[in-house]
Amino acid sequence: MKIVVCIKQVPDTKGGVKFNPDGTLDRGAMLTIMNPDDKAGLEAALRLKDQYGAEVTVVTMGLPKAEEVLREAMAMGADKGILVTDRVLGGADTWATSTTLAGAIRNLDYDLIITGRQAIDGDTAQVGPQISEHLNIPVISYAQNIKIDGDSVIVERQFEDRYHVLKAKMPCLITALSELNEPRYMTPGGIFDAYQQEITVWGRANLKDVDDSNLGLQGSPTKIAKASDKVRKGAGEKVTLDADESVSYIVGKLKDKHVI
Repeated sequence: MKIVVCIKQVPDTKGGVKFNPDGTLDRGAMLTIMNPDDKAGLEAALRLKDQYGAEVTVVTMGLPKAEEVLREAMAMGADKGILVTDRVLGGADTWATSTTLAGAIRNLDYDLIITGRQAIDGDTAQVGPQISEHLNIPVISYAQNIKIDGDSVIVERQFEDRYHVLKAKMPCLITALSELNEPRYMTPGGIFDAYQQEITVWGRANLKDVDDSNLGLQGSPTKIAKASDKVRKGAGEKVTLDADESVSYIVGKLKDKHVI
């Protein structure tokens, strides 16, 4: 079995978010982590590897520094890492990103593709399903459990207060929830081995069946009207009153705001 896992290096929002003048994230200036949903998807792939002897290839699109997240994935147990990076791919929205990743994945043999449900820097949950559309394969989203049955995959798909059980023939794409599992830690030996291995680097020339008009910022139909950092709230109004005065004060404020 061959499994491709799409992972993303995302800003660590605890360290603050920075923007370029065109409204896109300044990824080179921020601290980064592996996207949590993607890490759960990677762990799911590694558990399938442990159980069935699968080969796990991780793919990411990003700046050259995104090699770090591939090394992390390989230190956890992934077999190969592929970095898709090129200036013409910068500023991509979900459509251009999924087009790029699908173009890269067309070079690979795969039975299963696993992506995170969504990335914490966009929260769109669009890239995984869009990749499946580009590749013309079935997709099962919001996976909370994954099993293999012969040439098919059986997935528990989260749905409000219950779940659906869906079965699909492979090749298939699954989007994983961060609640799917508890990702394993890197091991010292795994870290050493990961930095001894070579990362495959692909650019625009390595993408199959992709038109330039669908890549990068110019190929992104989503346009950002305005972007800003999180607005900090003020300290608010502080008053010191006895119990009766406090009740009257609060009721008055609620009436002023038309809450009551």
